[in-house]
Amino acid sequence: MKKEYRVVAIPGDGIGPEITKVGIEVINKAVEKYDTKINWVEMDAGGCAIDKFGEPLPAKTLEECKKSDAVFLGAVGGWKWDTLPGNKRPEKALLGLRQGLDLFCNLRPAKVFEELKDASPLKNSIVDKGIDILVVRELTGGIYFGEKGRKGEGEDLVGYDVMQYSKKEVKRIAKVAFEAAMKRNKKLTSVEKANVLEVSRVWREAILEIAPEYPEVELNHMYVDNAAMQLVRAPEQFDVIVTGNMFGDILSDEASIITGSIGMLASASLRDDNFGMYEPIHGSAPDIANQNKANPIAQVLSGAMMLRYSFGMNEAADDIENAVNKVLKEGFRTGDIYSEGKVSLGTKEMGEAILKYL
Repeated sequence: MKKEYRVVAIPGDGIGPEITKVGIEVINKAVEKYDTKINWVEMDAGGCAIDKFGEPLPAKTLEECKKSDAVFLGAVGGWKWDTLPGNKRPEKALLGLRQGLDLFCNLRPAKVFEELKDASPLKNSIVDKGIDILVVRELTGGIYFGEKGRKGEGEDLVGYDVMQYSKKEVKRIAKVAFEAAMKRNKKLTSVEKANVLEVSRVWREAILEIAPEYPEVELNHMYVDNAAMQLVRAPEQFDVIVTGNMFGDILSDEASIITGSIGMLASASLRDDNFGMYEPIHGSAPDIANQNKANPIAQVLSGAMMLRYSFGMNEAADDIENAVNKVLKEGFRTGDIYSEGKVSLGTKEMGEAILKYL
């Protein structure tokens, strides 16, 4: 009997629609082999939703997402909406989706593809030691969701954003990180700022209370400023990193850029029941939108993560990842990862090349 899943696709803004189209085509072909069908429902969020409905996350979009088995997101945002107030900007849709769907955990793998290691901004002597990091970021707490506002007037005007975490929130993300470490190299680095912030002291206490449940995992603690430095000095020391919302936002971007291929990296935002939202880590790149220049590989690999984490289709996910690796080995490149002597492809053509190797 054929398995069927219902997935909401949110193409979004900029290059989002182009790369989402490629991702859907690849996923559809990958699951056919395993007698599975994805029923896609396309919805609006981000800048395009602002233009159509006057708000970044229409209630109907969130409602449809709640009825689905997963969400497949392209990208949101762009210059067009930069002057809007904070609560009306396209990025508000991301926060709304994360909170509304209780997606408390973000997984961001940062790995150097062998064929692209020369693209890393780091020295070869560092890259050759290997970069394969999983950043586990708490996604629905911390400063982005804390109390915020303004008080006073004129030169005395003060803006404030409150960072807070309960032990319950920290332990929930810690369990995900420890479990991930158990499946990798059994090494976990917890990143905070416990020398200065009370919220980070609570974070560390909660991590230490969970640690005895995973005696095989080597746990160490690192202040966020040192972690940022160590990521570029000696990234090979990291396996799994667990951290809060704001620190994770910054460090996961840093970890991705040291791989030299931000257009290659996927992410998954999950909750306890395997439901997830899957998206590339890059932005909407409005400067190249609708020009067949965008790299769709991060979107395609986000689809592989969806099959693996939400649907348990590990073999289909492997098929997609292997097809991407074959394309790279054959020398096919989009503009962002192109180097002399390789074959330059557009968005659509890169998708066709991946489909060929599936």
